Amino acid sequence: MTEQTARGGNADILTQFTPKLVSALHEGYGFDRLKADALAGLTVAIVALPLSMAIAIASGATPAAGLFTAIVGGFFVSALGGSRYQIGGPAGAFIVLIAATIDQHGFDGLLLATLIAGALLIAIGLLRLGTYIRYIPHPVLVGFTTGIAIIIFASQIRDLLGLTLPGKEPAALLPKLEALIGALGTLNPAALALSLLTIGIILGLKRIRPRWPGLLIAVAATAALVFLLKLSVETIGTRFGGIPSALPAPHWPGFTRDKLIAILPAALSIAALGGIESLLSAVVADGMTGRRHRSNMELVAQGVANMASSLFGGICVTGTIARTATNVRAGGVTPVAGMLHALFILLFMLIAAPLATYIPLAALAGVLAVVSWNMAEKAAFAAILKHSRADAVVLLATFLLVMFEDLMVGIGVGVVLGSLIFMHRMAQVVTVEAGMEAASEEDEADTGVAGQHNGDVFHYKISGPLFFGASTQVITVLDRIGSYPERIVLDLSGVPFADSSAAVALKAVIDKAKHHGAIVEISGATLAVRRVLLHEGIREPLVAFRNA
Repeated sequence: MTEQTARGGNADILTQFTPKLVSALHEGYGFDRLKADALAGLTVAIVALPLSMAIAIASGATPAAGLFTAIVGGFFVSALGGSRYQIGGPAGAFIVLIAATIDQHGFDGLLLATLIAGALLIAIGLLRLGTYIRYIPHPVLVGFTTGIAIIIFASQIRDLLGLTLPGKEPAALLPKLEALIGALGTLNPAALALSLLTIGIILGLKRIRPRWPGLLIAVAATAALVFLLKLSVETIGTRFGGIPSALPAPHWPGFTRDKLIAILPAALSIAALGGIESLLSAVVADGMTGRRHRSNMELVAQGVANMASSLFGGICVTGTIARTATNVRAGGVTPVAGMLHALFILLFMLIAAPLATYIPLAALAGVLAVVSWNMAEKAAFAAILKHSRADAVVLLATFLLVMFEDLMVGIGVGVVLGSLIFMHRMAQVVTVEAGMEAASEEDEADTGVAGQHNGDVFHYKISGPLFFGASTQVITVLDRIGSYPERIVLDLSGVPFADSSAAVALKAVIDKAKHHGAIVEISGATLAVRRVLLHEGIREPLVAFRNA
């Protein structure tokens, strides 16, 4: 490696781990950019404010925990992130995972799991593994998001209808639905009316005034009705006692060795889901703006944000697609917009915390009902079922496992099934063309072998990726030689890459040909393919290599 190459590699690494905020400020930051970022940050804060509280409540945490997450986690996601437009905060995709973690390990267990997940995300980013997290098949993503959307909606039925359950609401979907059906007799008409009013305001404003903050208007209007009409419904005040008017002091979650081991699976799930969600959100922002994010720096930022969020009593934080898209549409141009969004939410806590006491939980449930409807990829789900049987299997497996088993199990099984289908499809792409021709004097001179047997040359042209999934198909064709000719030419000019499994299988064929006295020549192999073949023992004098 030359000194220049080394410098280039170091510069590339330095670029990968430079926050986009630094790049944006280096370009120059004036009043016009600050004005655009401030307006975008305020717009996103208005959207994030009710969502953060609603997601936290649905997750089994307090509304304050959702606000702490949006403030602390959201600030670090933007300040250190690898995307100019990413907005961080609590996400609907985490609701099931957070609720299960709190149910099993308590809120302190969730804080510890989030802290460890943050450290894992930092390690993944520093190891530059961010690219691999994005290799998730589309049917898996559709099945996952649709399954999560249904679970989120089911988790809101209680507050949508104002039901009173005799005990704790079950976490699993089917027992939850059974308990809710059994409690229908306790339906609160006022809560139902507020839920429907919230949904109506959000959908109505989206149609007639799409630029207005429908979520905040709906929540504020229903809170005003609760205050003025003294409605007998559950509110943030009656269930949680309100929200604090300042951030708490940071504190380290207590843990023991046994507790650390117990919450490790949850931490791994949080890290995996957080990495996937944040990079997907960054990709969406790239598509809307034409920019490119730095995936590894983004993961490092997500890790720092999760650790900081847990220290301040917040829940899991990740990049959120809806809020990031809102930031782009609102005209945000640098990460300062995301940092200001966090500060605006903090300002709300400092000034208007007492007003949150009157926010009805039915209204926040209505907000999440709309979110779950928008989250479900209905058109993509139907299209996959209609057009591809193999992809439909992956989709349904992911969808059903997410709903009835576990979201990380659903993703894992979906990725494995998708990978197997992909390998099968790639194996079908590989072709082998065979033909016999008489050896010329020039060919005999090239190899230094005088005519033996019948002097014929058997040509094989292999096209496509030569990997373990295709090796059986290729070797079967090569093994069909009846009587061996003088020479066998394997043309690998159409092979973009080869793996060790295919090379081992190919060596077995070459050994067999040598045993029958044939000379094997490999032509057209790229340098990368030749390295794999040589590593597995396919070398001279066993084989004569020739350039294409």
